[in-house]
Amino acid sequence: MAVPKRDDPPAAGGLAVALKEAFKARGGMWFGWSGHVVGEEPGPAKTVRRSGVDYTVFDLTDDQYRGFYVGHANGVLWPLFHFRLGLLTYDRQQAEVYRDVNREFARRLLPHLRPDDTIWVHDYQLIPLGAELRAMGAKQRIGYFHHIPFPPWALFSALPDSDRILHDLLAYDLVGVQSRRDLQGLIDCMNQGTGMQVPADETVRFRGRETRLQAHPIGIATREFNETAARAARGSETRRLVASLGHRDLVIGVERLDYTKGLPERLRAFAALLAEYPQHRGHVTYLQIAAKSRDDIESYRDLRREIDRLAGTINGDYADPDWTPVRYVARALSRDCLAGFYRVSKVGLVTPLRDGMNLVAKEYVAAQDAENPGVLVLSRFAGAAENMPEALQVNPLDPVGVASAIHNALEMPIEERRERHAAMYRRLETQNVGVWARAFLEALEDPDATRAEPQPEPDLRSRTQYSTSSAGSSRSHRASTRSELASRAL
Repeated sequence: MAVPKRDDPPAAGGLAVALKEAFKARGGMWFGWSGHVVGEEPGPAKTVRRSGVDYTVFDLTDDQYRGFYVGHANGVLWPLFHFRLGLLTYDRQQAEVYRDVNREFARRLLPHLRPDDTIWVHDYQLIPLGAELRAMGAKQRIGYFHHIPFPPWALFSALPDSDRILHDLLAYDLVGVQSRRDLQGLIDCMNQGTGMQVPADETVRFRGRETRLQAHPIGIATREFNETAARAARGSETRRLVASLGHRDLVIGVERLDYTKGLPERLRAFAALLAEYPQHRGHVTYLQIAAKSRDDIESYRDLRREIDRLAGTINGDYADPDWTPVRYVARALSRDCLAGFYRVSKVGLVTPLRDGMNLVAKEYVAAQDAENPGVLVLSRFAGAAENMPEALQVNPLDPVGVASAIHNALEMPIEERRERHAAMYRRLETQNVGVWARAFLEALEDPDATRAEPQPEPDLRSRTQYSTSSAGSSRSHRASTRSELASRAL
C-alpha cells in the first residue's frame, strides 16, 4: 500500500476507494507494504497521517518481492483463485518466502497492537498473517476478507500446500468472502480439505477456536459516486470525449490489464458486433481503458501484446477515415474522469472471466443519469452478478452472445433502461460500502450479534456524523492491508 501524498487525487481502483472510505469512518491504522523495493535489509516501518488515516508501512527487499509477491502470490495464488490452473507455476522455495514475509508482517505489526484492538486482514497475499500473529501470542479478534473468488475443492486441491492454507484461515475469528457462490466454494474446501464438516451455522470449530464463514458483498459510496459523475460529466475531459465522438454511441470498459478480466474475449465480442450487426458500423465506438499492471510477469506482457494485436486488427478491418471503432488507453485515469466517462456511455461492458465482485459494474450503474441511463452488460462470472439481475448477463466465452447483448443494450427503449437502472441503483444504496464495513466489523467484534439488514446510504452530513461517532469508539480499529498498490484499478 503506497502512502498517498497530500495532494493525491482519489485512486481509480474501486477496492482502494472502498477501503479508504471504510477506515476513514472507523479510524485506526492501515498497515502494510509501502510498494517500494530495496536492495538491502529494509529499515523500520514508517507512520504518516493522511486525511485522518494513519499509514504504517515498510519496504520489501528484492528477494522478498520476487518470492512473495511476483512468485507465490501472483504466480500461484492469483491464477488458482481465478480458476486458471494452466497459469499456475508453483515453486516450493517461493512458497516459503511467502510465509516468511507474512511472518515479517506479523513481527512488525505486533508492537503496534493494543489488547482491545480489532485486526482486519485483507486478501490472498496475507492469508497466513492471522496464524503468524496467533503464533506470536496475539489474542485480539482477527478477521480476514477475501476480495477475489474462492474456488471449490476440485480446483483448490491443485495447490500443493492447500491444506495448510485452509488451516491458516482457521486462525481467524471471521472469514468473509464476496458472494454466496464463493462461500460455497470455501465451505467445500473446508469439508474436503480439512476432514471437518462445516455445520449449518457455517462455523468451524478447531482446536478450541471458532471460525465463522460468511458472505459480505462489498459495495461502493453510491450517492457520492453519482454526484461525482454528474460533476465530471460537465468537466473538460468528458466534454472533449463527447465532442470527439460526434453523435456516436459509446461502449466503455475499464479495468486493470489482467488475464482474469476477459479483455481479448471482449474485443472479439465487439468485432462480432460489427460483423453480425453492420448497422452499428460507424455509429458506435468502444473505449477500453486498461491500466498496465504486473509488467514483470510474462503472462501479463503476453496479454498486452494480444490486446494490441486485436485492437489493431479490428480497426484495420472496420475503421473509416472519420471513425475508429476501438480506442484503447493503456494507462490509469483518475476516478473522477472515469465517473464522467461512465455517465456519458450508452453501454458499460464488464465481462471478466472470473471476479470476486467487480466494483466497476457498481460504479457504472451508480454514475448514470436516472433519466437517461446506460445499460450494463455483465459477466455471469462476476460476483456482482449475484445481486444485479437487471444487468444483461452474458458468458464472456461466447463472443456472439456478448455481441447480441451489446446490440440489445444499444437498441433498448428508454423506459426499460430506466426500469433496470432504478432497481439496481436502489440495491446499491442499501448495500453500500458503509454497510459492508459496518456489517463485517460488527460480526467480527460481536459473534452473537444478528446480521444487520442493509440500510439506505446516508446523505453526506449523516455520513460525517457517523464518522465522528465511530472514531470516538472505545476500540481502536487497525487494519492490515492487501500488499498491492491501492491505486491500481480492479
